[in-house]
Amino acid sequence: MEKLIVAGTLLIAVLIGMVVFTGMKNSDTPSSDPLTLSSLSSGASKTVTPSIVTRPTSTELITPTPQIDPIGPVASDEGKLEATQAAIMTNKGEIVIDFYGSDAPNTIANFVKKAKSGFYKNLTFHRVEDWVVQGGDPTGTGTGGGNLPVEFNKKPFVAGSVGVASRGDGKIQNNSQFFITKTDASWLNEKYTNFGMVSSGIDVVQKMEIGDKILDITLQ
Repeated sequence: MEKLIVAGTLLIAVLIGMVVFTGMKNSDTPSSDPLTLSSLSSGASKTVTPSIVTRPTSTELITPTPQIDPIGPVASDEGKLEATQAAIMTNKGEIVIDFYGSDAPNTIANFVKKAKSGFYKNLTFHRVEDWVVQGGDPTGTGTGGGNLPVEFNKKPFVAGSVGVASRGDGKIQNNSQFFITKTDASWLNEKYTNFGMVSSGIDVVQKMEIGDKILDITLQ
């Protein structure tokens, strides 16, 4: 009887040992999933191909919460306002812009309407960087302005291009804030409305500093 008990105990011990050994072997088998707990706990890192970033996130050219436009939207008949050029007088000098009339007619009509109303007088350039100057915000903080449908076109953003602030998502653009590029900015192509080009005064654009003012805008 004692021999049977001893034999049974030995058999149980052998079986337990086999189970433990099998479990250890299985735990050593690598998983096909690179994000298993074992790979993370061992400090292994997954190889990630970095995305190409042409500019830092500061290239975003608008606040995400535009305000109500005090001038109001452009009516259908105002879309036919005739102006081919705008002269922006600043405290640093004059910047002359030639409009792309057939490429962004509604954007230009909105700009012309505001300029005629005196909207831009004494507003500042609230953003100045090595590649861009931006102004036209009624609050002077980069958070003002209303909404306007985008008008993308094939015009490339080069030094002196005049664009409209937006998120660059193709859904909405600001209707008061505009920017002027100081260098080539091809990453903005067909992501922001390009409505004009500086024909005179690019040296004034280059001299702009944060807080410089728009004294007046005349049209012709």
